[in-house]
Amino acid sequence: MASFINYKNSKIHFTSQGNGHAVVLLHGFLENLTIWDDLAKELSTRYRVICIDLLGHGKTDNLGYVHTMDEQAQMVKAVLNHLKLRKVVLIGHSMGGYISMAFTKLFLQNVKGVCLLNSTFLADDPTKRSDRKRAIALVKKNPKAIIELAIPDLFADENKELFKSDMQHILTEALKTSKQGIIAALEGMIIREDLSALFETDNFKKLVFIGKHDIAIKNKPLEERLTSLQNIQVVRLSGGHMGFIENKTEVLENLKSFIIQSFK
Repeated sequence: MASFINYKNSKIHFTSQGNGHAVVLLHGFLENLTIWDDLAKELSTRYRVICIDLLGHGKTDNLGYVHTMDEQAQMVKAVLNHLKLRKVVLIGHSMGGYISMAFTKLFLQNVKGVCLLNSTFLADDPTKRSDRKRAIALVKKNPKAIIELAIPDLFADENKELFKSDMQHILTEALKTSKQGIIAALEGMIIREDLSALFETDNFKKLVFIGKHDIAIKNKPLEERLTSLQNIQVVRLSGGHMGFIENKTEVLENLKSFIIQSFK
């Protein structure tokens, strides 16, 4: 069921379906909660699944020039407070993973598990920050052109024809994102902190999906950091940045197992 709450005089859009332990799905940059339709339907047969349009995305309003990951996390907490949910598993795709980590930092007592789906706990390196700054400059001139260039690269080359309809859906929804929503998200991602130390704790279950052909996430430094950490489940997928679409069955089966383990 789709609903709205008021957060800092802004409208926040979310859906809630199913019953049981709470699983929160947080979408990525230029996406919205419709990206989760298939996965939410599957998981809601056993769990209560909450999908949220993040700040400046979908039907959720902008708050300002910068949407920090902490601000996004505070908004997510407001939705969960509204729903009276205390313990959750967070599944975050890309930017949604960054927000999941920020939420865990701020509200560790509420987190049973965190899944980083084509995401990372590392901060942007200087090259990535520069890329985002260039993207901001280009978005100010022509946001449509940037979106149309960016979306196809989210899929592995060999999957672009196979998932053409999914790609078109993502593109259609991405083009609904306001210029300010795009800029605010980019600014927030640039300044996010490194939370790898948080991933070392034993306070919650952890699952990381890594796409072999994911060009949006720098896998090498992530893989190097993961080798020094313990008690983390890592699943390597054959596709690109859209693992839950390109490798749907593998992602779903691993998520089901992970959620069960998180709530034990």
